[in-house]
Parts: sequence; structure tokens; C-alpha cells
Amino acid sequence: MRRIGVAGAAVLVLLMPLDVAVAIVGPPAPPPAPVTAPLKPYRINPGDEIEVYVWGDERLQRTLKVLPDGSFSFPLVGRIEALDKLPTDLEGVIVKGLADQYRNSVPRVTVSVRNPTGLTYSVAGRVKSPGSFTPGHYVNVLEAISVAGGPTEFADLAKTKIYRKKGGELVVIDVKLDSAMKGSPSQADLKTGLIELQSGDVVVVP
Repeated sequence: MRRIGVAGAAVLVLLMPLDVAVAIVGPPAPPPAPVTAPLKPYRINPGDEIEVYVWGDERLQRTLKVLPDGSFSFPLVGRIEALDKLPTDLEGVIVKGLADQYRNSVPRVTVSVRNPTGLTYSVAGRVKSPGSFTPGHYVNVLEAISVAGGPTEFADLAKTKIYRKKGGELVVIDVKLDSAMKGSPSQADLKTGLIELQSGDVVVVP
């Protein structure tokens, strides 16, 4: 059998009809699917507006606002602690609280966040547009400073701090953002720059 080199094979392919050549060469490989991080489930914050619907009993349909202490009241159930809970957690609490009101099984309960206005943070110090923000979704420190207009000329991003309430204490988190803002962050700096803010956090850029 006569052998042909690589160059000869290339010429042979070029001389073939297009459909035959495509069949030999094969279709191009599909691009890799983009890798996306899973979305973080939303947890209830004070000030959130939630909607509770008890299927088959419209009298118990309610739109409620979570109080500053993280609770709300629901008919026949009473006070419910909602702070940092998932909507599905609240569904279980309400079903359990209504159990004595029905002879058979409790109707299905649906809890949804109608308006996540309780998720707020503040940016202060040397940024162009300081203030309080209600993003409606989770943000990290870099995103928060960007939303606040970015740092001013003399901002010391290497000494950025996050003030966070934990129970009755105030926790201070040091964040180094100077290299991240310049586009050449180290892995350690990038890790601190991507710290996700919690509701009530205050970011200070000195």
C-alpha cells in the first residue's frame, strides 16, 4: 500500500468535495460550557417584605414586613423568628403552627420574598458617593466600593475595614484592596476583596 505524507494528505483533502472533506476532518469541537458558581440562597433580613400564602385558605394570605428584631406575626401561629432563615424554613414553622387548626393535613404553605429591602450595607470614607445601599442581591467588598463610585484620589485602600455586628459585639475585618484595584492582586488580597457583605455591614475606606 502506498503511503502519503502529511503534506500530501492536506492536498488530498483540499481536492476533495467540501462535504467529503468535512466528514474526514470532522466537525470542530464544541466550546467548553461556562463554569458558573451556584447562586447563594437568600436568607431573611429585618425590613424584608415577605408574602405568605396558605393554599385553599385565602383568609390567611398575608404580605408582611419583617420587624427590626427579625420577627413577624402570623394569624393562628403568633410570633415567628425569621432572621437569617430561608423561606422554606418559615414554611415549615407555619405548617407546624397551623397543625391544630385543621382536622386533616395542613394545606400547603408558600413563603416568598416579595421585596428584599432588608439587605442593606453602607460605604463611608474616601469614596466618591458614600451612603447606604439596597442592592437586592449579595455583593462583595470590591462591588460595594464600585457601587459607591469608587475610591477618591487619596483613599488608602490597603487599610479598608468592614464593621460587622455579631450579636451584641462589633467585629472589625481588615481588607486590603490597593493591589486589587490596580489590577494586580495577590491571591491573599483577592480573597479579602471578595469577602461577601452581610446586611448591616459598614465598609470604611480611610
